[in-house]
Amino acid sequence: MQYRYKTRGTCSTEMMIDLDGDTIRSVKITGGCSGNLQGICALVQGQKAEDVIRLLQGIRCGLKPTSCPDQLAKALTLAREKNPET
Repeated sequence: MQYRYKTRGTCSTEMMIDLDGDTIRSVKITGGCSGNLQGICALVQGQKAEDVIRLLQGIRCGLKPTSCPDQLAKALTLAREKNPET
């Protein structure tokens, strides 16, 4: 299942997530800090969405109330809600 998420409150603008059940097949992030986000995308590939959500939710970027990792956790949460198979 592919899921598109428009980020809020971050330098990145959009996340494309491909899930196979609860397993993350791939993540592509538009905008933001390229090297850091490429690293995050590589690290979460093949991981369970549930585990990634638990690790990334609530991470802040400086004084901002959110971050790209936190937005990824939100995107994964919404994607799982839309797909009852996860």
